[in-house]
Amino acid sequence: MLKLQLSKKAQKFLSAVPAKHQKQLALKIMDLKQYGHVNDTVSLKGGTWYRVDVGEYRIIYTIEEQQLLIISLIGKRNDDDVYKKFRRLS
Repeated sequence: MLKLQLSKKAQKFLSAVPAKHQKQLALKIMDLKQYGHVNDTVSLKGGTWYRVDVGEYRIIYTIEEQQLLIISLIGKRNDDDVYKKFRRLS
């Protein structure tokens, strides 16, 4: 099982979404923590970052040294805002 590190932006986003969506996101994060990558994981350009969709949300993450799951961003899936924020962080 991987250790989990949530960025402050991801924590802030999680605290702002409705409880039902928090639960869906938490379940997906637990799957990522346990298995690393899940079936619907897509590699982003650059190769070390990945995204996974959860309902109407998107999680951007990476795994370091097969031990640490870093969730950088969580955002709405329907607009490209999560990618704009990700580009600014990279």
